[in-house]
Amino acid sequence: MIVALLNQKGGVGKTTLALHLAGEWARRGDRVTLVDADPQGSALDWSEQRAREGLPRLFGIIGLARDTLHREAPELARNADHVVIDGPPRVAGLMRSALLAADIVLIPVQPSPFDGWASAEILRLIEEARIFRPQLVVRFVLNRSAARTIIARETSEALADQDPPVLRSYIGQRVVFATAAQFGRLAFEINHESMAAKEISALATEIGRLTR
Repeated sequence: MIVALLNQKGGVGKTTLALHLAGEWARRGDRVTLVDADPQGSALDWSEQRAREGLPRLFGIIGLARDTLHREAPELARNADHVVIDGPPRVAGLMRSALLAADIVLIPVQPSPFDGWASAEILRLIEEARIFRPQLVVRFVLNRSAARTIIARETSEALADQDPPVLRSYIGQRVVFATAAQFGRLAFEINHESMAAKEISALATEIGRLTR
């Protein structure tokens, strides 16, 4: 299964979600490769920090920020149960390639007014990709959400009526994610009983059901 996290808007938490989903599937015993397709290389930076901390490698990370991704990802998928693509912001060629590579596309969004995050460009690129990949599965995922706020509820309600729809699982605004990033760790390694770890686990499980 190839899962791409894409949104032309930066700062929505693509890398955090990509790393934690990869880590969760690896924790369950699956073979996982994470593709850092963002020219900023944040996932690779995390991996290097992890190595400096002397922590064991949980999954492979490779940098592949080029528009041949759709030709190279299937080869990676032959040797992995999951390939997770951390996509680029605002690079249309790379984004098109990631869309053509993916089985599932996740669009992370944060609670905000509808027109603030409903990216016309990413949705247009998805429609283009579906000409070639009609079975492409696409979902919004609500990230950095304070569940009891009015804006979070309104965002969830607005997304519920959209195509693509929103996943039932969401990820809260958790300090542990920032701490984990700083030290090359994942939330479950800091506290496997934390809400952050439980939310990631629920999200990974829901994503896994999408292609069944």
